[in-house]
Amino acid sequence: MNGFVSCLVMFAGLFLVQDAAPVADKVARKPDARDAFFKGGAIPQLRIQVSEAELEKLKANDRTYVRCTVVENRKTTYQDMAIKLKGAAGSFREWDDRPALTLNSNKFRKGQTFHGLDKFHLNNSVQDETYVQEWLCEEICRSAGVPATRVTHARVWLNDRDVGLYVLKEGFDKTFLQRHFENTDGSLYDGGFVQDIDADLEKDSGPNPDDRSDLRALQEACQEPVIEERWKRIDQTLNVDAFISFMALELMTGHWDGYTWNKNNYRIYFNPTDSKAYFLPHGMDQMFGDPNASVLDMPGPIVSSTVMQNPEWRARYRNRLKELLPLFDPPTKLQGRVDFLQRRLRPVLKAIDPQLALDHAERVREFKDRLAARAESLKQQSEQEDPKPPEFDENGVMHLDGWNTASESEDAAVEEVDSGKGKMAYSILCGPSGQCVASWRRRVLLGKGNYVFHANVKTKKVAKIEDEKGVGAGLRVSGANRTNCLSGTSKWKPLEFEFSVDEELREVELVAELRTTRGQAWFDPETLRLSRKPVEEAPAPE
Repeated sequence: MNGFVSCLVMFAGLFLVQDAAPVADKVARKPDARDAFFKGGAIPQLRIQVSEAELEKLKANDRTYVRCTVVENRKTTYQDMAIKLKGAAGSFREWDDRPALTLNSNKFRKGQTFHGLDKFHLNNSVQDETYVQEWLCEEICRSAGVPATRVTHARVWLNDRDVGLYVLKEGFDKTFLQRHFENTDGSLYDGGFVQDIDADLEKDSGPNPDDRSDLRALQEACQEPVIEERWKRIDQTLNVDAFISFMALELMTGHWDGYTWNKNNYRIYFNPTDSKAYFLPHGMDQMFGDPNASVLDMPGPIVSSTVMQNPEWRARYRNRLKELLPLFDPPTKLQGRVDFLQRRLRPVLKAIDPQLALDHAERVREFKDRLAARAESLKQQSEQEDPKPPEFDENGVMHLDGWNTASESEDAAVEEVDSGKGKMAYSILCGPSGQCVASWRRRVLLGKGNYVFHANVKTKKVAKIEDEKGVGAGLRVSGANRTNCLSGTSKWKPLEFEFSVDEELREVELVAELRTTRGQAWFDPETLRLSRKPVEEAPAPE
């Protein structure tokens, strides 16, 4: 049970929560050179110079480190720093724009650090006009005993071009691990972009770069078919209480783009002390967006959905929500921290552009309003009952509306169309690329039992291809393969997919899909339904 440092944040008495830290043993943390840097004071000015030759390399491959020089406050010079571009779909910008950056102090010059940091990020905050969300939410996490990187700010120039205010965040490296875990020799994985634990995640540190046996063990534990054995195996590979805290905080802060909801923006550390996985939050720059976002709905990613299916762990999760509620309610504590940050940022923004400072004040005001609305919503949700499965009719049938589109193919057309004589249908049309994996999807919460997913489907010139998930048009549930198939050209035909729910409660994602290299499929919305098979009674003893 070793591994966490509580790291309670004590700014003006903020974040004093009873039993906030997880059950992992606390480890005495020694102050390091980064403490003063992250506690406040003047916002540093960083002038980054990249030579023409190195810049040419960077533009040819922006994810590969090149050499640069960093001058801090026109006084301190760091030679041979490593720099590369970072960011995913929402935040990535080219070098000539306002790029997000990763810098490494000792990659090219061993032993060099930047305020004790081996690696740090300069985030352009294009998705957070307040510049405070990452700082605030990482602080909330640390106050609750969930390891999270520390955050400050910097004004940045790139080759004498003023690119403005950035969020400076420490990286996930050995130095970070030393602050939170007794043993730093374990495997650290980067979740990448919208990848779950069944993907070949990037391994940033740990023994044998090609060995992912610890990650596979966690995946296999979550997918163990025997329920009782599943819970035992998960408890052996995951610190469940630490994960419950991680999950609760992601949902309470509205981190829709984190692991718990979107299998994105996370790290996993396998702590050698207890041989268990710890999830670490990341990318917390789009927070509290929907003040009424549910903390009770069943999530979809592998680990979060599996943990929530265990009744005992679900009860622990509900208790944890109540324990953590004082972090958010009343909201005045969080709003006070935001005011502190705004006062610190205002002179820098005003120096860049006085209008920018005025706009920032308005964005901060809106964010504080969302914090207040979120506090009220969390208070109400903490008293609500857990979601229950929807009712089936007297015939054991549930008609399904509210379908969403999904596509792995950029040019597949997934839309509602007129399929003839005014009859609307859910259509999937293969695009010019000839690579179509696209679907209509709908989540539904189900109790233990046997079910059949039904729909009428028709196709036109659909190719029959090799695909382990399924061929042509068909029905299945997410995570399963199917044998039902409709290809070629056909009139409306009924398709079915049978499946079982072995847990007391599980959210299932229904999939009406097309996998092909050409053609089109239509699904009849009026026939998309779920039926519950009667429970077979055991024969009476003779």
